Amino acid sequence: MEMFKFIGLGVAGVVLLYFGAEFLIRGGVAVARRLKVSPLLIGLTLVAFGTSAPELVVSIQAALNDSGDIAVGNVIGSNICNIALILGLCAVLRPVATNEKLFKLDMPLMVGSALLFSVFYRLDGRGINFWQGAVLFTILVAYLVWSVYQDKKSGSGELAAAAEEEAGEKPVAIPFALLMFIGGLAGLILGAKSFVSSAIFFAKAMGVSQAVIGLTIVAIGTSLPELATSVVAIIKGERDIAVGNVVGSNIFNILVIMGVAPMVSDLHAPNVSMIDLGVMIFCSVVLFPLMYTGKRISRGEGAFLLLVYVAYTVWLFVQGGAVNA
Repeated sequence: MEMFKFIGLGVAGVVLLYFGAEFLIRGGVAVARRLKVSPLLIGLTLVAFGTSAPELVVSIQAALNDSGDIAVGNVIGSNICNIALILGLCAVLRPVATNEKLFKLDMPLMVGSALLFSVFYRLDGRGINFWQGAVLFTILVAYLVWSVYQDKKSGSGELAAAAEEEAGEKPVAIPFALLMFIGGLAGLILGAKSFVSSAIFFAKAMGVSQAVIGLTIVAIGTSLPELATSVVAIIKGERDIAVGNVVGSNIFNILVIMGVAPMVSDLHAPNVSMIDLGVMIFCSVVLFPLMYTGKRISRGEGAFLLLVYVAYTVWLFVQGGAVNA
């Protein structure tokens, strides 16, 4: 009976993830139109922050429980997953066109924040302290203010809203748009929780170790909202939200989660491997030329990213010991 219960949880999780992503995107796009800001900005901020909520909750709880390895490992694993698995899968499904605006600030900030986090991590003896977290969070606030200013200055959101009006599409009221967004976010979080619970049950049943479960299933589980949102966005043709969601989520994961969690309690993560950190930096840096060449991520490049993720996951199983003694 217990097995059927967790099968049901897994199925329910997938359904909630799909419809949660659907409503999150519809609500996010509607908010963008009503506020006359671009879908790219919404993907980089509102949608990115929303889909990063599971990582934030997990990391703050880990900080309170003095479990720095979980907090730091969760962020590193999720950022690797966002780029290598999510963008890789999206590109394999459909080549992902990229917005040139990403190369002016957002992509450099994603790479720069990963490098700065790495420096802080080493300076504090494999951890992040209060003042380092405060610096990261301050950078995030400055980034948000500048992004909104630049978006308003460019007028791209107003052009998108005008195009919608010319097409005869009726704008969605802000309260209803926010309700769709919040409802979609709730569906994503509940769906991720249900799916992870099911996956952990079957992983334990197959004898997979706790360490590998944490570095793979939990990291993927907290990235499921990004995965569902980006895949559905690609299918619906909302490429700016798909790419902006991943880039924005990686920025938020470091600047918000690694900014807020250490201010709750200093994080010490002695068991997080430098190889994990290196893979995160590699994925962040290699994404830049992949997106820049041809202004898109091709199916072949997407397959390369997926291979990177598979190789990293295999290394985790070999290194951590996939099967309990």
